[in-house]
Amino acid sequence: MEPHRHRPRRTVAVRALAALVLAGAASGCSDAATSEDQGAERTAELLVQVTSVHEETGMTLLEGPVFDADGRLVVVDVTAPAGEPKVLRVDTDSREVATVFTDDASAYTSAQFSPHDDRLYLTDFAGGRIDSITPDGEDRATFFSGDVDGTPMNPDDLAFDEAGNMYVSDSTGYSDPAWEPRGRVVRIDRDTAEATVLAEELPAPNGISFSEDFAGLWVGQHAANRVDYLALNEDGTEVETSHPAIHFDGGTSRVDSIAVDAAGNLYQAVHGQPRIFVYGSTGEHLMTVGVPPDAAGGLDSATNVAIAPGTTDAYMTVSGDDGGFVYRFDALAEGIRQSNGG
Repeated sequence: MEPHRHRPRRTVAVRALAALVLAGAASGCSDAATSEDQGAERTAELLVQVTSVHEETGMTLLEGPVFDADGRLVVVDVTAPAGEPKVLRVDTDSREVATVFTDDASAYTSAQFSPHDDRLYLTDFAGGRIDSITPDGEDRATFFSGDVDGTPMNPDDLAFDEAGNMYVSDSTGYSDPAWEPRGRVVRIDRDTAEATVLAEELPAPNGISFSEDFAGLWVGQHAANRVDYLALNEDGTEVETSHPAIHFDGGTSRVDSIAVDAAGNLYQAVHGQPRIFVYGSTGEHLMTVGVPPDAAGGLDSATNVAIAPGTTDAYMTVSGDDGGFVYRFDALAEGIRQSNGG
């Protein structure tokens, strides 16, 4: 598709970005889970260390895990400095790590392949734009940047509907000291790149994922430690109803990204503790997945999770003072598009 180019505007400092992407946890439950899964604690196993703390930025933060068409896991490093790998590929069999893409300015916070053109779309939070590249990291193009209804975006996470239209959590207002609810959910048309605000005055929305049947969106509100459910009309152009669905008592930790499996379970990522909280669509807490106790001291965020399509092999991105890692665990149901990137 022909990329639509707009003049990018940088609206937040890297320090504010680093604080945002270090987020919390929350989510829901599903009929497919058995009673013995209720509230179960599981320990993920280390797959591979992907990055080390960057001297220039003082941290590393892995995000946006997504599987490409060849079954290779792609992740982004949000705080990688200029010239260091911004998008990386992990072979989950050989555990080899390779660079896919880098530049001197972006701060990518999520990644997902479009069902329309099979390109990898990346949200640049600090740059206020959405880029795309080929699966091999070539031909970078800016799909969207600029104002939406007169206000620049801070795009954090993204989800695609079945036709390839994009739904973005806009965390505008995150850096405000008073945590003003100025965030939005924005729909961007796949063909015209026209942006439409679906919901506004939100407390720094972060994670966003469609339900398993594409009937609605789960949206994690970073500054409120809750997950909202937005029921959409048939063509996904309007929110028909919405409500707070799940509240997370995270203390100093907060909700981050969200994935949804084939049974409708929500995998809520967390900053402040290296754990994933799994809930069902009606709010029951099904499972908590953490890293081994001897690794937890040097890790303080589990930002996102991807479940390999058609399998229950789940991979979560975990970061902290010890570096950026990918851990593996068994999901409660198979992976679908809603649990593969975003």
